[in-house]
Amino acid sequence: MKRILSFVFGAAAMIAGCIAFTAPVSAQNFPTQRVTIVVPFGAGSVTDIMARILADDLGKRWNQQVLVENRPGIAGTAGVAKAAPDGHTLLLTSNGHTVSNLVSKTAPFDAVKDFAGITRVCNVPLYLIFHPGTPAKNLKEVIALAKDKPGTLNFSSPGLASTTFIAGALFRKAAGINIQHVPFKSAPDAVTAVIRGDAHMYFAPVNLSKELAEAGKVTAIASATAKRIPDMPNTPTFTEAGLPFVYDSWFGMLAPVGVPRDIVEKINRDVVASIKSADVNAKMKAQFVIPITDTPAEMDKIIRDETANLTKVFQEAGI
Repeated sequence: MKRILSFVFGAAAMIAGCIAFTAPVSAQNFPTQRVTIVVPFGAGSVTDIMARILADDLGKRWNQQVLVENRPGIAGTAGVAKAAPDGHTLLLTSNGHTVSNLVSKTAPFDAVKDFAGITRVCNVPLYLIFHPGTPAKNLKEVIALAKDKPGTLNFSSPGLASTTFIAGALFRKAAGINIQHVPFKSAPDAVTAVIRGDAHMYFAPVNLSKELAEAGKVTAIASATAKRIPDMPNTPTFTEAGLPFVYDSWFGMLAPVGVPRDIVEKINRDVVASIKSADVNAKMKAQFVIPITDTPAEMDKIIRDETANLTKVFQEAGI
């Protein structure tokens, strides 16, 4: 009898253990394992830096390892779209995500339908920087040169689905000029191309623009912001330089569609708390970015609206 009872209690304990082990992830126990933040750009990019700042803080908040994995290109985003919808695989990307299906008709995901918004992380002021050996020294001269010799000037970017590509494409449309796009594998490669003179121009974040301009490695032509940035007070905005053009680039976090809403909300609360913490906020501002947060519903709307808007803009421009 004792053996029977021992067997029964032992079996019951095993079953209870299995049930506990296979219990679905919920907001109360999330995360239950390592979390991976995929960055579809190379190391050293703004996206990568933001991901690493957040990963360090979130790892402490969640008491779990949070890794940043660089998977440049469409393949990185596709991997997240196909990941298990449990919240343990996230995507930190630029607003270039919203044109993914425009620039890659074979992309194995839908930029809107296959992702759930978490929040934007920051806005990044961009500057048009030029190789100093280029004859044009200000925006009017850049546009005049491009119109005088259509197709001879080019702009670099870390890829078609990048925020800098969008900036270049929208600038091309706003100015009515024919400048060519030259894609590179990473943001550092795209910047180096301008410094070397292999490419003429690039839309760079303010910290990089300031550093390179002060070192005489590039010429900062104009900022794509509504107002001048205090860190570069002598560089005009596009509007001040004669072209009404404002481009608000952002970086944000997404999850695969299908992640339970309570987990999406939990991740949002924790990421927002992280961004608003004194330590993370200071680290972000040290990178010259502007911290910003949203609710998941707001983020979903931003993705939908910007995708629709840019689709229309690109189609009208024949991009």
